[in-house]
Amino acid sequence: MCHKATSPGRRLLMAAVVASGIGWGQSVPESPDWRRIGSSEVDLGIASPATGPVEAVWFTPDGGGLFARTRSGRVFLTADFENWVPAPDQTAPAVSEPLASVPRLPEAGSRLVTANGAQVFALGTNLYRSEDGGRSWANLTAYRQSSVIGPGQRSLAVSPNNPEQLVVANDYGVWRTVDGGMSWTGVNDGLPNLMVRRIVSTPQGTAGTRIVVDGVGTVELPPGSRGPWQPVPNLELQREANAKQQASRALGAAITAVALRDDTVYAGSADGRIWVSLDGGRTWPNFAQAGTGAVESVYVDGAEPRIAVAALAGNGARVVRTTNTGLFWDNLTSNLPDAAAHGVTADRATGAIYVATDRGLYYGKTDLENAGLPSVNWVLLSRALPNAPVKDVRLDPAGNQLYVALDGYGVYAAAAPHRLQRLQLVNAADLSRRAAAPGSLISVLGGRVSTAQAGPLRFPVLAASDAQSQLQVPFEAQGASLSLALDTSKGKFTFPLPLEPASPAIFVGADGAPMLLDADTGLMLDAGNAARSNQRIQILATGLGKVRPEWPSGVAAPLSNPPAVAAQVRAFLDRTPVDVTRAVLAPGYVGFYLIELQVPAIVNRGPAELYISADGAESNRVQIFLEP
Repeated sequence: MCHKATSPGRRLLMAAVVASGIGWGQSVPESPDWRRIGSSEVDLGIASPATGPVEAVWFTPDGGGLFARTRSGRVFLTADFENWVPAPDQTAPAVSEPLASVPRLPEAGSRLVTANGAQVFALGTNLYRSEDGGRSWANLTAYRQSSVIGPGQRSLAVSPNNPEQLVVANDYGVWRTVDGGMSWTGVNDGLPNLMVRRIVSTPQGTAGTRIVVDGVGTVELPPGSRGPWQPVPNLELQREANAKQQASRALGAAITAVALRDDTVYAGSADGRIWVSLDGGRTWPNFAQAGTGAVESVYVDGAEPRIAVAALAGNGARVVRTTNTGLFWDNLTSNLPDAAAHGVTADRATGAIYVATDRGLYYGKTDLENAGLPSVNWVLLSRALPNAPVKDVRLDPAGNQLYVALDGYGVYAAAAPHRLQRLQLVNAADLSRRAAAPGSLISVLGGRVSTAQAGPLRFPVLAASDAQSQLQVPFEAQGASLSLALDTSKGKFTFPLPLEPASPAIFVGADGAPMLLDADTGLMLDAGNAARSNQRIQILATGLGKVRPEWPSGVAAPLSNPPAVAAQVRAFLDRTPVDVTRAVLAPGYVGFYLIELQVPAIVNRGPAELYISADGAESNRVQIFLEP
């Protein structure tokens, strides 16, 4: 956003506008604009990022390509050891035992897999090679007390063109050496084998998307990171696991799913029964046989825990709903395909329900407030996604972004289709319900706004589409609250708009990454381009209030000498104040503020928490990556 970096600044602004709520054409629920979140790899501190278990690897007859069969049974082919494509008609060749016995095995339980003359290989915790028929062994993958490629070696392929080129399949994917085991690299980038089972949380503040990966545990993609997923602890999942154990003991049943909202606890069993406790699990007065398959997950409304939707496996009821804390469950399966349902989420206000199944992601609409037996028409939303079982689905806290977990492929997200059905008024920077401030940007989700007015004050409409519109609060606005009247493509609406002198918010993208710039180059700062000590960085924000000299609403700030923020603006890194060198309207733009600060001379490497304040009113917390 500096004067000598106008082009990067304009690209960044467009990214901020799109991320903060201005859609440019999405209209039909059947065709969400899916984007991938992260990769299909996890950083486990071994030779390369890892993925899920691979059962077998083998070379093509000419040695020019490599096949891999994952635990799911799917087979993929790579011709360049970088890109993988499905190869569904391939079958792994039979494995012949090279020798009936050897003088000794390199480790107890290891398995002989191939031989080339006197050369013998064995798979165990590591990969071993013997040049003398098994009398002595060289460990090809050990480093200190562990394997550099991870444990659980399952399959070995030796190139027909180069005996020094070995490929191993194990619990963490596919690994290759071209120098006989002196060095190893992963061949997992692009291999659809991330065994994601659940979405724990979506980006919020300094936390990124968190998921559960089978065999690994909870992993996170930090906001702004372009690398692999990172393992993180998760106390919430531990609490849930404890609740499952306690419910299993109390109810004498195999509890497969629990959901907790304050003192209300839902517990579903492997045979389709659901119990509800109203006192934190001490007693279980409400019980029903909801279906015949295992209860895979339960969604409970955050504000109304009497309302819940459950997803079940099996051939009977696969989506059921209660509006009375489990006294009765209504079967909503309707035209849902005959496939196990694994995850479910909902939006009470619109009646939208999203269901993750082995046959894809489905969307339906019903009354979530009142009991009855409504007919739900389920619509497939995942036609544009890879053909794989959908293991989970989740809405972000504001109900604006929809996240899905695909077995093997990882996580995808899109604007939630149901938000087109109901207008919402949110902060344009982070889609929160925070108060507005004079001069700030707000977004109207769900409709095209033609005019906006609060009494005599007209709000400039800066951009509009059938899905979303963006407005600026006039600098002249005052008082604790305004009544905002909107003329939209869906009719006339009135919203209460809380107002504060300053209500700062840092712009963040859909992945939770903040809009931060290098002040000298105008380039985005993220995990791949970290901020450095003594560097000047710029923050794009809104809601900092009035400026001096006064500036007209709806007019782009001047490129030279833009008006300064009237409020006292401060910035904090890990809650420690840092120097703010200027706080002005962003030159050339409407409703955007630019805050420039100086990174301290001494910083710790890695992520840090960043936020700003204006006259004591604090912004959202975001994550910034630092380099000394």
